[in-house]
Amino acid sequence: MLAITLESLSIPAKSFLGMQVRILTDNSFSKARIRDVEVRRLKKELKAGRIPIVAGVQGVDKDGNITTLGRGGSDTTGVALAAALKADVCEIYTDVEGVYTTDPNICPEAHKLSRITYDEMLELASMGAKVLQIRSVEFAKKYNVPIHVRSSFSDKSGTLVTKEDEKMERVLVSGVTYNKSEARITIVRVSDKPGTASKIFTPISDANIVVDMIIQNTSADGRTDLTFTVPKADFKKALKLVKKTAEEIKAQEVLADENIAKVSIVGAGMVSHAGVASKMFTALAKENINILMISTSEIKISCVIEAKYGELAARVLHQAFGLDKGEMRKES
Repeated sequence: MLAITLESLSIPAKSFLGMQVRILTDNSFSKARIRDVEVRRLKKELKAGRIPIVAGVQGVDKDGNITTLGRGGSDTTGVALAAALKADVCEIYTDVEGVYTTDPNICPEAHKLSRITYDEMLELASMGAKVLQIRSVEFAKKYNVPIHVRSSFSDKSGTLVTKEDEKMERVLVSGVTYNKSEARITIVRVSDKPGTASKIFTPISDANIVVDMIIQNTSADGRTDLTFTVPKADFKKALKLVKKTAEEIKAQEVLADENIAKVSIVGAGMVSHAGVASKMFTALAKENINILMISTSEIKISCVIEAKYGELAARVLHQAFGLDKGEMRKES
């Protein structure tokens, strides 16, 4: 349709399917990963003055079977093509004007960021931010392709996702995310010895289920509890696998909880700044929000809490770190 519309405006264009351009992927149908992109045909069209329009999400494996990239595959297709063509920037148009400090639907004080690092965007995407799909950001970082996130309904400048610079390092917390699309599984009293974790997580990995947070309690009497989170979409499948493994390793029982939310703060400035975790925990405690799990990286802190407190926690943290006023720089 886009190619037809452009032609009607006297702009030469030609449409392609993913298999015609040869976006080569593995054979993980519905979750295929891109291996290579052949751009010979695209370069030929560009040289001839025609705009090539490539269908997103699609690919083809080495045997010629059509594959799909899964959720957010259009973003990944766009970035992969930009990387292969060595484009200066990849512009991704969406229904929002850019990347915000948090979801404007739950926090009206959220504001748009002009720039954000690849690592920060990766963390935000993995924690539930829906502006960009995580695999597209991974691709952009790997091949150093700046992404300009813009609105399809406005000519305003959006958010540039790019490599880190000194100015961006001065930002303590760039954003707060709230994600209620995960579930928690706990295996009670498993044997605390080498190989146990492998027995638990290998079947989950073989089923192509992504595990997020993992926490193991301190061992007591040679046994421990192991808790982890998975996407709700894969929860039932993961739970079935875990129950089977639990029987094999003689665990006491398996507990499950879908009524959780994960709230996270992300910022490049955390790397060299103390007290961020304390400030986060204090803000949540003031609202009587209990923390069920904690996970950290150099630029991210995530807390699993009861689902009913998710939106409140996001608003509280957004205010606690001054994001509602734009006060994102490091404190002295």
